[in-house]
Amino acid sequence: MDLTLLRTFVTVHRAGSFTRAAALLGLSQPAVTSQIRALEKQLGRPLFLRQARGVTPTGIGEELAHKVAPHIDALLEIAEAGGLDDPSATTTLHLAGPPEFLALRALPALTPLITEGLAVRAAHGTAEELFEGLAAGHHELAITTSRPRGRLLTATPLCDEEHVLVAAPRWAARLGGAAVLRDKGAPALEHLPVVEVHESLPLVTRYWTAVFDTKPVTDGSVIAPDLRAVLTCVAAGAGLGVLPRYLCSDALDTGEIVALLDPPVPPLRTYFLVVRTGSLAHPHLARAHEWLLRAAVSW
Repeated sequence: MDLTLLRTFVTVHRAGSFTRAAALLGLSQPAVTSQIRALEKQLGRPLFLRQARGVTPTGIGEELAHKVAPHIDALLEIAEAGGLDDPSATTTLHLAGPPEFLALRALPALTPLITEGLAVRAAHGTAEELFEGLAAGHHELAITTSRPRGRLLTATPLCDEEHVLVAAPRWAARLGGAAVLRDKGAPALEHLPVVEVHESLPLVTRYWTAVFDTKPVTDGSVIAPDLRAVLTCVAAGAGLGVLPRYLCSDALDTGEIVALLDPPVPPLRTYFLVVRTGSLAHPHLARAHEWLLRAAVSW
């Protein structure tokens, strides 16, 4: 079989779409369609079922993908490995994720690779936007707080973050301390303004559900789509907020803000490293992926 046809087949299998596979391969959709038809003609069996929203593999298509995909990935890795032999060559990593996590965690962790010649281009977006960017080939590596669906993208757990309910000291004093909050629960917080990243109050809602077994009944007083802005507003006294501990630990240590509660089991959120399936065959991407996993051990 022609290896080009097999690579196209594996890409379509993972993408679930001729159109998306064409974008990833840098081909036209008719070219991808022609290659898949040529492979189906060689095998004498259909490999995909055409549907309104893409394609799904037939039984033989699923079996073929299981057999050949690891080998296609290995051949790509061999073909790409030559780029590392030239110390003057600059490889660019297209990285995407939450702005505050990139700024405080991911980009500093990649600094040793950057000093060795890796160039980085960072982008921000919601999880769905990042998944779409990966699928379209705009990003190579994304850090998200949710797992993608389907075969096109592969997620690896990176680290867990603890969420902390925080406020400025004057709000904590007005509340009466953690003992009052433990006794009264969520109703004790209903009169406090809330600072959040979105109108839906995603962080506060997750915290309320996990700790108080209820949902918040308030609206956001300040909505700022960056957790660093939330921290600044909370420290200034604009209201309470829910923040990852890594982001607010310094402010807690200095007393700019205080933790309103220390639950026995604090709410956690998992970050994932997400790539297009098979793309870790690219050495620069595999190295950055491994480097971040190593760095996350100490996070």
